[in-house]
Amino acid sequence: MAEAERIIGTPETPDTAGDGQERPGPDAGQEQKQDPAPERPRGKRRVAVLFAVAVFAYLLDLGSKMLVVAKLEHHEPIEIIGDWLRLAAIRNAGAAFGFGEAFTIIFTVIAAAVIVVIARLARKLRSLPWAIALGLLLGGALGNLTDRIFRAPGVFEGAVVDFIAPKHFAVFNLADSAIVCGGILIVILSFRGLDPDGTVHKD
Repeated sequence: MAEAERIIGTPETPDTAGDGQERPGPDAGQEQKQDPAPERPRGKRRVAVLFAVAVFAYLLDLGSKMLVVAKLEHHEPIEIIGDWLRLAAIRNAGAAFGFGEAFTIIFTVIAAAVIVVIARLARKLRSLPWAIALGLLLGGALGNLTDRIFRAPGVFEGAVVDFIAPKHFAVFNLADSAIVCGGILIVILSFRGLDPDGTVHKD
C-alpha cells in the first residue's frame, strides 16, 4: 500500500501550488483593487459651517437691533453693571465704534467688498477655524450693511444702530463684536501658519 501511494501520489490541494507557496484565492485580486469609499469633500462641510456661523451672527445682530429700536431708543439707558456697562441706543453714521462719520458711503462700499472677498475665498476653504472666522466676519459685515442700506437717512447712507456702551469706550453692537472676534481669530491663525485651504506653513 505504501508503495502504491508513493507511485500514485496525493492530489494537490487548491490552496497549495507546486512550489509549496499558497495560491491567492479567487477574490484576492478584487480585494486588492477595491478603492476606499469616497469621502464627502471637506470643502463643502467647511463652507456650510461658514454660512451657518454667518447666518447665526447676522440674525442675532438683526434681532438685537430690532429690539433696541423698539424698546430702548428714545429712552433712558439701562445699566447692566453700574456705570461700567450700559445699554444705550444711538445711531452711528461712521464705521465700527463710531469712527469716521463723514465717510458713510465709503464704509458701505468696503463692507460690500469684504462680503464679495469672503464669498470668493470660500471656494478653497478647507479649515474649520477659518470657516468660523470668516463666518463671523461675513455675518457682522452683513449686519451693518443692512443698516447702511435700509435705515435713515437714505440708501447706502444709513446710520448703524449701536447700543453696547462700556465705560470709557465707544458704543458698539453685536455685528461689530463679530467682526472684531473674526479678525482676531484670523490674526491668530495667520501667526500659527494655518491657511484657509487647511495647509500649514512655517516661515
